[in-house]
Amino acid sequence: MDPNTYVINELHRFSPCCIGLRSLNSKPAAKFPQSSTSNACSPRRLRPLSRVRFGSNSPVVACSSISEAETASPAAERPVPVKPVYVPTPAKRDTRTPHSGYHFDGTARPFFEGWYFKVSIPERKQSFCFMYSVENPAFRKKLSPLETLQHGPRFTGVGAQILGAYDKYICQYAEESQSFWGRRHELVLGNTFVANKASRPPSKEVPPQEFNRKVSEGFQVTPLWNQGFIRDDGRTYYTETVKTACWEYSTRPIYGWGDVGSKQKSTAGWLAAFPVFEPHWQICMASGLSTGWIEWDGERFEFQDAPSYSEKNWGASFPRKWFWAQCNVFEGATRGEISLTAAGGLRQLPGLTETFENAALIGVHYDGIFYEFVPWNGVLTWEISQWGYWNVAAENTTHMVELEATTTDSGATLRAPTVEAGLAPACKDTCSGDLTLKIWEKNAGGSKGKLILDVKSDMAALEVGGGTWFNTWKGKTTTPEVIKSALQVPVDMEGIFGPAPFLKPPGL
Repeated sequence: MDPNTYVINELHRFSPCCIGLRSLNSKPAAKFPQSSTSNACSPRRLRPLSRVRFGSNSPVVACSSISEAETASPAAERPVPVKPVYVPTPAKRDTRTPHSGYHFDGTARPFFEGWYFKVSIPERKQSFCFMYSVENPAFRKKLSPLETLQHGPRFTGVGAQILGAYDKYICQYAEESQSFWGRRHELVLGNTFVANKASRPPSKEVPPQEFNRKVSEGFQVTPLWNQGFIRDDGRTYYTETVKTACWEYSTRPIYGWGDVGSKQKSTAGWLAAFPVFEPHWQICMASGLSTGWIEWDGERFEFQDAPSYSEKNWGASFPRKWFWAQCNVFEGATRGEISLTAAGGLRQLPGLTETFENAALIGVHYDGIFYEFVPWNGVLTWEISQWGYWNVAAENTTHMVELEATTTDSGATLRAPTVEAGLAPACKDTCSGDLTLKIWEKNAGGSKGKLILDVKSDMAALEVGGGTWFNTWKGKTTTPEVIKSALQVPVDMEGIFGPAPFLKPPGL
């Protein structure tokens, strides 16, 4: 093992004592009815701008860059810097979900894969959303005229985007993917935009110190670690950008996608193992606690046990249109205890004709239990405005759920992989939505019974994408009966390939 690699053992297990930090500023608005390393960005020194207590003993610090000559304050007056602890990705993880790996199968079919990681800092009311993507990796460089003639026009490359504090944005994109890599069966990936002189870009997970020695601009991310440095490429004219961003943080997963202690689930069911019903979607970590720092527009944000989240998409292209909501910061709740993800889209069904279906789901993790509302175990309905209002309701055989979210924020335009234009503006997001979430048990007659969860947040991440959005979208899940019946069959795809792992499909 590398002498600079630090290892911790029991911190990555779910335990109430691990998530028991409660914000000093949190208000008792939640109603729970009784029952059931070193800075690789630059050698500059940092002056504290402000200091906010994060939990009982965890500071959040914003710093600005200053020269060595300007530092005159005694060391005792400076806050102790947060040092995230790097842990190599273990061979087995309790919270690992199906489809954690890289799904590229080596063929020339149209393909993209995208990953999303979010860290929220409740005391600052700020969030950072890291988005990584690769397009048509069968072509490591831009297509030649002959390749275009053979395969049709394709967009290639790797992108890294961040929607960060104060709704500012950064994007770095390269048309070549020669230095992109991803592990076949684990959530481990990275890319080098610019390598340091006389250094060969990494092709696998490496300790942070080695990454910093080899990579000038790029990123690497695992289930437990995220680090990088990117430089805006100057292509964004429609929103306020930052010139550079640098980050290092570790993550302790709390929830994957399923009950704590149980086998984790495929978000879209076992049929997601096959290249149909695209795009596919997997929540990789519904809730986690992250510790580290982010340098953003002249400020350094340091955080401990900040609520975090990750998911991914892959396939030929994004849906025709979609909505999305995610929140794991709720008033009065213990950090990591509650997480909500809801989404819906108009996606094309396989076949010779252009047939589309309304697909949607709601997933809630609360107190170690997973409440799943999907088209094959119930019905979902929604009303989503062009911007500013989200209402989604669902029921399964045992529970009913409803979420309502609003925002007065103007929203930030983000990029997504598209068939028509590559990595292009395709959706609008905010991380400061107001959201209420309620879950009821169903009584014997099938109506609302006991209210088991009633929480609010003003830090919900909300999104609408695709289009065209001419008016409010009112919808209901319309999954064909044959697909619904197939998804109700309890197929363990990973178990099927257990005796012959070499036959396991990429990404599963």
